[in-house]
Amino acid sequence: MRFTIEMDADDMRRIQRITGKKKKSPAVRQAVTEFLKLRERQEFVRRVLAGQTDYSLSNEQLEALDRYETR
Repeated sequence: MRFTIEMDADDMRRIQRITGKKKKSPAVRQAVTEFLKLRERQEFVRRVLAGQTDYSLSNEQLEALDRYETR
């Protein structure tokens, strides 16, 4: 989907620097994707810590999984 957004030029440069993308669209796309994954992971951890899931991995297994996924 295509749409137009208004964004601060400094923020756009930061996004391009952090993502390593020279073009704006791929940089924003990657930033949004990473943001959504981070929020989903945070929500999942919050639910696990609150006992709202039957997730059965130990803390060590969960940390090993997180290290594997962030490579």
